[in-house]
Amino acid sequence: MREHTLNIILIITVLLLIDLYVLHGIRGAFKKVKLPHSGNFTFFYWFASAFLIAGLLLAVYVNLGVGLRAAFMLAFFLIFLGKISFLPFLLADDLRRMLIVRKNRFKRKTEGTRIPPHEHAIPRSEFLMKAGLLAGAVPLAAIRISMAAGLYDYRVKYQTMYLPNLPKAFDGIKLGQISDIHSGSFFNHKAVLGGIEMLLKEKPDVIFFTGDLVNEKASEMNHYQKIFTKVKAPLGVYSSLGNHDYGDYGNWQSPADKIKNHADLIATHKNMGWDLLLNEHRRLKVNGEEIGILGVENWGELSRFPKYGRMDLATKNTDDLPVKLLLSHDPSHWRGEVLSKYPQIDAMFSGHTHGMQFGVRTRHFQWSPIEYVYKEWAGIYQEGSQQLYVNVGFGFIGLSGRVGILPEITIFTLKAGQDPSKNA
Repeated sequence: MREHTLNIILIITVLLLIDLYVLHGIRGAFKKVKLPHSGNFTFFYWFASAFLIAGLLLAVYVNLGVGLRAAFMLAFFLIFLGKISFLPFLLADDLRRMLIVRKNRFKRKTEGTRIPPHEHAIPRSEFLMKAGLLAGAVPLAAIRISMAAGLYDYRVKYQTMYLPNLPKAFDGIKLGQISDIHSGSFFNHKAVLGGIEMLLKEKPDVIFFTGDLVNEKASEMNHYQKIFTKVKAPLGVYSSLGNHDYGDYGNWQSPADKIKNHADLIATHKNMGWDLLLNEHRRLKVNGEEIGILGVENWGELSRFPKYGRMDLATKNTDDLPVKLLLSHDPSHWRGEVLSKYPQIDAMFSGHTHGMQFGVRTRHFQWSPIEYVYKEWAGIYQEGSQQLYVNVGFGFIGLSGRVGILPEITIFTLKAGQDPSKNA
């Protein structure tokens, strides 16, 4: 909790400093215009800034409706991107001014010349400032175009996972993972089918789905169940529930309707041939050797997410299994409970974060604002002998777009032994 509080304070401080710097830049760009220098403009500027920052924090830390949360996040990041694009021009002009000051001082010392008054006055370059404002506006238009393009731009991520105690029969096995389908957000059957075909083309031996099949209601799967029924693997498809799979964010006429919806969602997993793990485990057997596949219901460290997961039940009678792979939707579960209490879990597979559907992700670098909320939010993590993989999602929710953080299909190759790169 203390770490989250410090993160919030840091975020607010940095954002306010950026806003202060941008305000000076706007005034510099329009020196001869009264409005940017007026009290009314200043009030409106800081009111809008505070509103957007508060909206972002509410979207991240408070259980808002999906639409409202998406609206806050979209508004904040579009405007924030414009400000960031403006900053290099501000910095360039400040650097220009600083160099001129030093040049004038040097000239005064070495030549003993008197610098005319107009050369002492080094106004902020209106050209640079206006160019910066234009540069800040261009990405807003470009990003809106690219947002929709990223929705179904599925990418296959390949990951070798080394497990020291992996039985020989499982060495080299291919494991596929998808997460966060959010079928209620889809509007393109052909594109969704294309993503599933990409998964199946990899011919995984076993497949994990790590939660959030729907946004709110089980009926959202009615138009997509046929597509996801195609998800099959020789050793089975294992699934778990996410925070959206309980109907907690829906408006129900009665408690009975909510209960029925949850039962319908569980039945959907069964109808698709997926083995839904509700705080339980399965023994995966190959050539007489076994590993454990464990699955828990949602367990989120942040207070606005439910803690339905029961690791005590999922791990029951698994002591003899040499390797235990855990499906748990929310990656905060790993640090919040698994690392400290369940050292026998070799690897955990999660989703949930979506990488906030906004950021930068390359082979060697990744960043998203979500990292200020979740320490583990995308890709592979390891602490001691335990590993975590966070998939950034197959679908999308709230924000109808993805920028930089594209929908993911993960293909793991399980290998026995230690990661040789760690010994290098």
